Amino acid sequence: MQPIRARQLEIAAGYTLLIAGPLVWLLMALGPDWSVYAPASCTATRCFCEMPRIGNLILQPANSWSSLGFVFVGFLMIVVARAADRDSAMTPVAATAFGITAIIVGLGSVLLHATLTLWGQFFDVLGMYLVGSFLLVSALARWRGMTDRRAILLYVLLCAALVAVLIMVPEVRRWLFAVVLLAAIVLELGLARPRRPGVRLRFYLAGILVNAIAFAIWNLDQHGLACAPASLIQGHAAWHLLGAVATWLTFAYYRSERTA
Repeated sequence: MQPIRARQLEIAAGYTLLIAGPLVWLLMALGPDWSVYAPASCTATRCFCEMPRIGNLILQPANSWSSLGFVFVGFLMIVVARAADRDSAMTPVAATAFGITAIIVGLGSVLLHATLTLWGQFFDVLGMYLVGSFLLVSALARWRGMTDRRAILLYVLLCAALVAVLIMVPEVRRWLFAVVLLAAIVLELGLARPRRPGVRLRFYLAGILVNAIAFAIWNLDQHGLACAPASLIQGHAAWHLLGAVATWLTFAYYRSERTA
């Protein structure tokens, strides 16, 4: 994979700032009285450590704005996908699709933490399912040698099934995402990776390591073991930023695959 140029970082940062404007406008149009909407499921137990700023437009500012790390990484993927790399087996279309899913993850996470509403939770989990499905279908497609058309169809069907479960049984949202993610990792490492010539496995393993660290921090935050509710330094915000780094490392892994 070619080194990232400063200009690419600047463009991705610019697009991230550009999309923040309409996002704030949307929140202003719908809020700031978020109590008129059905609350997120987590409000019955604990919506992470950060104390909600009741009456404010953004209830959890640290957790909300840190979510833009995914948006930045997603735009960076799209920008990098447009750069010439004829040896990469990852097509610009696939790279762009992965970037879009990362952007949706970030935007959905902002909507959840800014509002702590049930509809915000839906878009938060939707983004997670889109990324998890991408990883799983990518592994299946490479292992089974699927055509792009069949892989896209499988991706759409899997996402539709996950969304249906999310609507009908929202309580299983985290466990279901964990199952999809673990299945994707097992299939990728065990069956798909040997069929990816020249791929740099260290990127994928580094992504898993970063995700593991992020998950440990998530648990400390979620269970109040390392918690300062009024602080802008939040463990869940660190989870977002580390998750964005892990997503980029996974993209770098896919991008490093060479054409046969």
